[in-house]
Amino acid sequence: MVKKVNDLVEAKAAKFAVIDFSAQWCGPCKMMAPVLEEVSESISDVSFFNIDVDEARNEAEEFSVMSIPLLVVLKDGKEVSRQVGFQPKENVEQFIKDAIK
Repeated sequence: MVKKVNDLVEAKAAKFAVIDFSAQWCGPCKMMAPVLEEVSESISDVSFFNIDVDEARNEAEEFSVMSIPLLVVLKDGKEVSRQVGFQPKENVEQFIKDAIK
């Protein structure tokens, strides 16, 4: 399950977290949402979060979000990897697995 949040407190506290930076008006973000839902079902040791860049400008600024959709992988609250743009499920799964090794 991808949890919609307005801040990143929970994400930073998780051992492994994937943050999906997106916006309501973003077409590729809307395409990415169901892909992330599927991926969150198959990777159980990672917490998944979605944050709207228009509603959470400080968080978007903190992570220097320039393009969306943006996936950021955190390990113990620190960024270890990022990926911009829509990707199919297989690519997203591999990206996350590589990031948390």
